[in-house]
Amino acid sequence: MCGEVVKSNVVTLPQTRRQPKISVIMVSYMTGPALFESIRAVLEDRDIYELILVDNGSSESSRQSVHNIIARDDRVKILQGQGNIGFAKGCNYGASFARGDLLLFLNPDAIISPGSARRLADCGMIMPAPWIVGGLLRDIHGREQRGARRRELTPLSAVLSFSGLHKLPGVKSIHMDDQPVPLSPEDVAVVSGAFMMMCRETFDQIDGFDEDFFLHVEDIDVCRRTRELGGKVVFHPKATVMHYGSTSKVRRQKVEWEKLKGFIHYFNKYAKGFWGKLFAFLSIPFMTVAIMGRAWYLVLRKAIKGS
Repeated sequence: MCGEVVKSNVVTLPQTRRQPKISVIMVSYMTGPALFESIRAVLEDRDIYELILVDNGSSESSRQSVHNIIARDDRVKILQGQGNIGFAKGCNYGASFARGDLLLFLNPDAIISPGSARRLADCGMIMPAPWIVGGLLRDIHGREQRGARRRELTPLSAVLSFSGLHKLPGVKSIHMDDQPVPLSPEDVAVVSGAFMMMCRETFDQIDGFDEDFFLHVEDIDVCRRTRELGGKVVFHPKATVMHYGSTSKVRRQKVEWEKLKGFIHYFNKYAKGFWGKLFAFLSIPFMTVAIMGRAWYLVLRKAIKGS
Protein backbone atom coordinates (compact mmCIF):
# COMPACT_ATOMS: atom_id res chain seq x y z
CA MET A 1 0.00 0.00 0.00
CA CYS A 2 1.12 3.44 -0.89
CA GLY A 3 2.65 5.40 1.92
CA GLU A 4 3.27 2.34 4.10
CA VAL A 5 6.78 1.47 5.28
CA VAL A 6 7.39 -2.26 5.52
CA LYS A 7 10.24 -3.31 7.81
CA SER A 8 12.12 -6.47 7.03
CA ASN A 9 12.52 -9.20 9.67
CA VAL A 10 15.97 -10.15 8.41
CA VAL A 11 18.30 -11.06 11.29
CA THR A 12 21.97 -10.13 10.89
CA LEU A 13 24.19 -12.91 12.19
CA PRO A 14 27.55 -12.08 13.76
CA GLN A 15 30.48 -12.67 11.45
CA THR A 16 32.73 -15.60 12.28
CA ARG A 17 36.21 -14.42 13.18
CA ARG A 18 38.90 -15.85 10.90
CA GLN A 19 41.33 -18.11 12.68
CA PRO A 20 44.89 -16.77 12.30
CA LYS A 21 47.12 -18.91 10.13
CA ILE A 22 49.97 -20.67 11.90
CA SER A 23 53.31 -21.11 10.12
CA VAL A 24 55.75 -23.55 11.69
CA ILE A 25 59.40 -22.68 11.14
CA MET A 26 61.82 -25.53 11.72
CA VAL A 27 65.60 -25.18 11.43
CA SER A 28 67.38 -28.52 11.00
CA TYR A 29 71.01 -29.59 10.88
CA MET A 30 71.98 -33.28 10.75
CA THR A 31 69.04 -34.07 13.01
CA GLY A 32 68.46 -37.72 12.18
CA PRO A 33 65.29 -39.83 12.54
CA ALA A 34 63.63 -37.45 15.03
CA LEU A 35 63.18 -34.98 12.18
CA PHE A 36 60.80 -37.28 10.34
CA GLU A 37 58.72 -37.84 13.46
CA SER A 38 58.57 -34.11 14.08
CA ILE A 39 57.46 -33.34 10.52
CA ARG A 40 54.72 -35.98 10.63
CA ALA A 41 53.34 -34.55 13.88
CA VAL A 42 53.20 -31.08 12.34
CA LEU A 43 51.45 -32.28 9.19
CA GLU A 44 48.90 -34.24 11.21
CA ASP A 45 47.84 -31.03 13.00
CA ARG A 46 45.16 -29.37 10.86
CA ASP A 47 45.48 -26.14 12.87
CA ILE A 48 48.86 -25.61 11.23
CA TYR A 49 48.72 -23.74 7.94
CA GLU A 50 52.22 -24.51 6.66
CA LEU A 51 55.66 -25.83 7.54
CA ILE A 52 58.82 -23.99 6.51
CA LEU A 53 61.78 -26.36 6.86
CA VAL A 54 65.14 -24.61 6.82
CA ASP A 55 67.59 -27.40 6.03
CA ASN A 56 71.00 -26.18 7.17
CA GLY A 57 72.51 -29.57 6.40
CA SER A 58 71.31 -33.16 6.05
CA SER A 59 72.61 -36.42 4.72
CA GLU A 60 71.46 -37.42 1.25
CA SER A 61 69.35 -40.25 2.67
CA SER A 62 67.67 -37.90 5.15
CA ARG A 63 66.85 -35.43 2.40
CA GLN A 64 65.27 -38.17 0.32
CA SER A 65 63.23 -39.37 3.30
CA VAL A 66 61.95 -35.85 3.94
CA HIS A 67 60.96 -35.46 0.30
CA ASN A 68 59.09 -38.77 0.45
CA ILE A 69 57.13 -37.63 3.52
CA ILE A 70 56.08 -34.30 2.05
CA ALA A 71 55.65 -35.35 -1.58
CA ARG A 72 51.86 -35.15 -1.36
CA ASP A 73 51.52 -32.23 1.04
CA ASP A 74 51.62 -28.74 -0.43
CA ARG A 75 51.79 -27.16 3.02
CA VAL A 76 55.55 -27.72 3.18
CA LYS A 77 58.33 -25.54 1.81
CA ILE A 78 61.95 -26.71 2.09
CA LEU A 79 64.76 -24.15 2.02
CA GLN A 80 68.10 -25.68 1.05
CA GLY A 81 71.45 -24.61 -0.33
CA GLN A 82 72.16 -21.84 2.19
CA GLY A 83 74.62 -23.98 4.17
CA ASN A 84 74.77 -24.08 7.96
CA ILE A 85 73.79 -20.50 8.74
CA GLY A 86 72.95 -21.21 12.38
CA PHE A 87 69.70 -21.27 14.31
CA ALA A 88 68.95 -17.56 14.71
CA LYS A 89 69.68 -16.70 11.09
CA GLY A 90 67.81 -19.83 9.99
CA CYS A 91 64.72 -18.70 11.93
CA ASN A 92 64.82 -15.29 10.28
CA TYR A 93 65.33 -16.87 6.87
CA GLY A 94 62.38 -19.19 7.35
CA ALA A 95 60.18 -16.38 8.65
CA SER A 96 60.83 -14.39 5.49
CA PHE A 97 59.06 -17.13 3.49
CA ALA A 98 56.21 -17.72 5.95
CA ARG A 99 52.70 -16.64 4.92
CA GLY A 100 50.99 -17.17 8.26
CA ASP A 101 49.83 -14.60 10.78
CA LEU A 102 51.56 -16.49 13.59
CA LEU A 103 55.09 -17.86 13.61
CA LEU A 104 55.74 -21.03 15.60
CA PHE A 105 59.44 -21.82 15.96
CA LEU A 106 59.77 -25.55 16.59
CA ASN A 107 62.88 -27.67 17.01
CA PRO A 108 63.28 -30.52 14.51
CA ASP A 109 63.54 -33.02 17.39
CA ALA A 110 60.36 -31.78 19.12
CA ILE A 111 57.13 -33.75 18.62
CA ILE A 112 54.18 -31.40 18.98
CA SER A 113 51.05 -32.77 20.65
CA PRO A 114 47.62 -32.32 19.01
CA GLY A 115 46.00 -28.98 19.77
CA SER A 116 49.12 -27.39 21.21
CA ALA A 117 49.68 -24.97 18.33
CA ARG A 118 46.12 -23.69 18.70
CA ARG A 119 46.52 -23.30 22.47
CA LEU A 120 49.57 -21.10 21.97
CA ALA A 121 47.71 -19.08 19.35
CA ASP A 122 44.60 -18.59 21.49
CA CYS A 123 46.75 -17.44 24.40
CA GLY A 124 48.81 -15.02 22.36
CA MET A 125 46.02 -13.45 20.33
CA ILE A 126 44.30 -11.98 23.37
CA MET A 127 47.40 -9.90 24.12
CA PRO A 128 48.62 -6.79 22.30
CA ALA A 129 51.90 -7.12 20.42
CA PRO A 130 54.66 -7.67 21.21
CA TRP A 131 54.14 -11.07 22.83
CA ILE A 132 55.76 -14.49 22.94
CA VAL A 133 54.14 -17.69 24.19
CA GLY A 134 56.11 -20.86 24.83
CA GLY A 135 54.99 -24.32 25.85
CA LEU A 136 56.00 -27.19 28.07
CA LEU A 137 58.89 -29.40 26.95
CA ARG A 138 58.79 -32.98 28.16
CA ASP A 139 61.47 -35.64 27.81
CA ILE A 140 60.82 -39.17 26.58
CA HIS A 141 59.77 -40.15 30.12
CA GLY A 142 57.19 -37.37 30.35
CA ARG A 143 59.17 -35.21 32.76
CA GLU A 144 59.51 -31.45 32.32
CA GLN A 145 62.73 -30.57 30.55
CA ARG A 146 65.01 -27.87 31.81
CA GLY A 147 64.79 -24.64 29.84
CA ALA A 148 61.08 -24.52 29.07
CA ARG A 149 60.64 -21.64 31.54
CA ARG A 150 63.41 -19.54 33.03
CA ARG A 151 64.07 -16.54 35.19
CA GLU A 152 66.06 -13.47 34.12
CA LEU A 153 69.60 -14.21 32.93
CA THR A 154 72.39 -12.02 34.32
CA PRO A 155 76.09 -12.73 34.90
CA LEU A 156 75.27 -13.25 38.58
CA SER A 157 72.32 -15.58 38.00
CA ALA A 158 74.41 -17.54 35.50
CA VAL A 159 77.26 -17.96 38.01
CA LEU A 160 74.84 -19.08 40.72
CA SER A 161 73.09 -21.53 38.37
CA PHE A 162 76.17 -23.10 36.78
CA SER A 163 78.15 -23.32 40.03
CA GLY A 164 75.45 -25.11 41.98
CA LEU A 165 75.18 -22.23 44.47
CA HIS A 166 71.50 -21.98 43.60
CA LYS A 167 70.97 -24.98 45.88
CA LEU A 168 71.76 -22.83 48.91
CA PRO A 169 68.80 -21.53 50.98
CA GLY A 170 67.27 -18.38 49.48
CA VAL A 171 69.17 -18.67 46.19
CA LYS A 172 67.37 -19.52 42.94
CA SER A 173 68.53 -20.94 39.63
CA ILE A 174 67.52 -19.36 36.34
CA HIS A 175 65.76 -22.65 35.59
CA MET A 176 62.25 -23.18 36.95
CA ASP A 177 61.79 -26.90 36.36
CA ASP A 178 62.14 -27.49 40.11
CA GLN A 179 58.88 -25.59 40.60
CA PRO A 180 55.43 -27.22 40.18
CA VAL A 181 54.04 -26.85 36.67
CA PRO A 182 51.33 -24.16 36.84
CA LEU A 183 47.74 -25.06 36.03
CA SER A 184 47.28 -22.12 33.64
CA PRO A 185 49.44 -19.77 31.55
CA GLU A 186 51.76 -17.53 33.56
CA ASP A 187 54.20 -14.71 32.86
CA VAL A 188 57.89 -15.66 32.87
CA ALA A 189 61.14 -14.03 31.79
CA VAL A 190 62.14 -16.63 29.21
CA VAL A 191 60.57 -19.51 27.28
CA SER A 192 62.42 -21.99 25.09
CA GLY A 193 63.19 -21.34 21.45
CA ALA A 194 62.54 -25.05 20.89
CA PHE A 195 58.79 -24.32 21.08
CA MET A 196 57.98 -20.62 20.83
CA MET A 197 55.23 -18.64 19.09
CA MET A 198 54.89 -14.96 18.24
CA CYS A 199 52.74 -12.98 15.84
CA ARG A 200 54.19 -11.41 12.71
CA GLU A 201 53.79 -7.95 14.25
CA THR A 202 55.91 -8.99 17.23
CA PHE A 203 58.57 -10.46 14.96
CA ASP A 204 58.75 -7.18 13.02
CA GLN A 205 58.74 -5.02 16.17
CA ILE A 206 61.71 -6.85 17.69
CA ASP A 207 63.43 -7.15 14.30
CA GLY A 208 63.53 -10.94 14.47
CA PHE A 209 66.34 -12.93 16.02
CA ASP A 210 69.79 -11.48 16.65
CA GLU A 211 71.93 -13.23 14.06
CA ASP A 212 75.09 -12.69 16.10
CA PHE A 213 73.91 -15.73 18.05
CA PHE A 214 74.74 -18.89 16.11
CA LEU A 215 73.26 -21.52 18.41
CA HIS A 216 71.83 -21.13 21.93
CA VAL A 217 70.91 -18.03 24.01
CA GLU A 218 69.08 -16.39 21.09
CA ASP A 219 65.77 -17.34 22.73
CA ILE A 220 66.78 -15.58 25.97
CA ASP A 221 67.67 -12.51 23.93
CA VAL A 222 64.45 -12.41 21.92
CA CYS A 223 62.36 -12.78 25.09
CA ARG A 224 64.27 -9.95 26.76
CA ARG A 225 63.78 -7.59 23.82
CA THR A 226 60.06 -8.39 23.79
CA ARG A 227 59.74 -7.51 27.47
CA GLU A 228 61.83 -4.36 27.09
CA LEU A 229 59.32 -3.13 24.51
CA GLY A 230 56.56 -3.54 27.10
CA GLY A 231 55.39 -6.92 25.84
CA LYS A 232 54.72 -10.17 27.65
CA VAL A 233 56.42 -13.56 27.63
CA VAL A 234 54.05 -16.32 28.71
CA PHE A 235 54.54 -19.99 29.56
CA HIS A 236 51.57 -22.20 28.60
CA PRO A 237 51.57 -25.53 30.48
CA LYS A 238 48.83 -27.11 28.34
CA ALA A 239 50.74 -26.67 25.07
CA THR A 240 53.29 -29.46 25.00
CA VAL A 241 55.96 -31.16 22.92
CA MET A 242 58.04 -34.25 23.53
CA HIS A 243 61.60 -33.05 23.03
CA TYR A 244 64.36 -35.56 22.36
CA GLY A 245 67.19 -33.03 22.60
CA SER A 246 70.80 -33.34 21.39
CA THR A 247 69.92 -35.31 18.27
CA SER A 248 72.15 -33.50 15.78
CA LYS A 249 75.24 -35.38 14.71
CA VAL A 250 77.60 -32.71 15.99
CA ARG A 251 80.38 -33.03 18.56
CA ARG A 252 79.19 -31.97 22.01
CA GLN A 253 82.23 -29.72 22.41
CA LYS A 254 81.20 -27.77 19.30
CA VAL A 255 77.64 -27.28 20.57
CA GLU A 256 78.83 -26.17 24.01
CA TRP A 257 81.39 -23.83 22.45
CA GLU A 258 78.61 -22.09 20.54
CA LYS A 259 76.59 -21.89 23.77
CA LEU A 260 79.54 -20.26 25.53
CA LYS A 261 79.91 -17.73 22.71
CA GLY A 262 76.20 -17.00 23.00
CA PHE A 263 76.44 -16.25 26.71
CA ILE A 264 79.44 -13.98 26.18
CA HIS A 265 77.67 -12.06 23.42
CA TYR A 266 74.53 -11.73 25.55
CA PHE A 267 76.36 -10.40 28.62
CA ASN A 268 78.38 -7.92 26.56
CA LYS A 269 75.27 -6.80 24.71
CA TYR A 270 73.37 -5.90 27.86
CA ALA A 271 76.20 -4.83 30.18
CA LYS A 272 75.61 -1.27 31.38
CA GLY A 273 78.16 1.08 32.86
CA PHE A 274 81.71 0.38 33.98
CA TRP A 275 80.84 -2.13 36.70
CA GLY A 276 78.38 -3.99 34.52
CA LYS A 277 80.94 -4.38 31.76
CA LEU A 278 83.61 -5.40 34.28
CA PHE A 279 81.38 -8.05 35.83
CA ALA A 280 80.49 -9.37 32.36
CA PHE A 281 84.20 -9.59 31.51
CA LEU A 282 85.10 -11.33 34.77
CA SER A 283 82.35 -13.91 34.27
CA ILE A 284 83.90 -15.18 31.03
CA PRO A 285 86.60 -17.41 32.60
CA PHE A 286 84.08 -18.93 34.98
CA MET A 287 81.56 -19.58 32.19
CA THR A 288 84.30 -21.13 30.04
CA VAL A 289 85.32 -23.56 32.78
CA ALA A 290 81.73 -24.38 33.73
CA ILE A 291 80.40 -24.97 30.21
CA MET A 292 83.39 -26.47 28.43
CA GLY A 293 84.52 -28.41 31.50
CA ARG A 294 81.14 -30.07 31.73
CA ALA A 295 81.19 -30.84 27.99
CA TRP A 296 84.56 -32.58 28.19
CA TYR A 297 83.53 -34.41 31.35
CA LEU A 298 80.43 -35.85 29.65
CA VAL A 299 82.40 -36.83 26.56
CA LEU A 300 85.09 -38.58 28.59
CA ARG A 301 82.53 -40.31 30.80
CA LYS A 302 80.75 -41.66 27.73
CA ALA A 303 84.04 -42.84 26.23
CA ILE A 304 84.98 -44.65 29.45
CA LYS A 305 81.61 -46.36 29.67
CA GLY A 306 81.86 -47.42 26.05
CA SER A 307 85.35 -48.88 26.40
